[in-house]
Amino acid sequence: MKLIDLIFTSLGLSMDAFAVAICKGLSMKKYNYTNGLIIALYFGFFQGIMPIIGYILGISFQDIIARVDHWIAFALLSVIGINMVKESFSKEQISYTEEVTFKKMFPLAIATSIDSLAIGITMAFLKVNILQASIMIFLTTFAISYIGTILGYKIGTKYSKKAEFLGGLILNFIAIKILIDHLTDF
Repeated sequence: MKLIDLIFTSLGLSMDAFAVAICKGLSMKKYNYTNGLIIALYFGFFQGIMPIIGYILGISFQDIIARVDHWIAFALLSVIGINMVKESFSKEQISYTEEVTFKKMFPLAIATSIDSLAIGITMAFLKVNILQASIMIFLTTFAISYIGTILGYKIGTKYSKKAEFLGGLILNFIAIKILIDHLTDF
């Protein structure tokens, strides 16, 4: 996986967190910078740690499925991307509160980072430097989420569905690129 692919993967993965961060910002009666940082840390941490967990799982099974790893990477990224695009059209709205307690943030952080777990499995097959990737995913998600809380406070939910749609498209393009790169190597 090239650096540009990693950058776009990080951006794609951060879009779920961005959408939720916008909603968290929207729920603030007055913008609270500390809460914005806490929200960004939750999302960034879980988005950054999940690929490592997925990578460890992927390495464990790498020898068994080395011949089909590109198809697995393609399938995982495609399913995640298609799901994100589909969810961007959903009319369902999740209600958020201004609280940033563990009880409120943990489920949101886990829910928005499940995709990162699957990406970590994919990265194991692609022999990606997982530490570099996880740090980039953490930093991107942290920054995007912090910006999301500010935007949410200032402009509302107008763009949360568009961000999720864009994230899904990015992951689908990367899935197709991985498949094309592998198929053209022969």
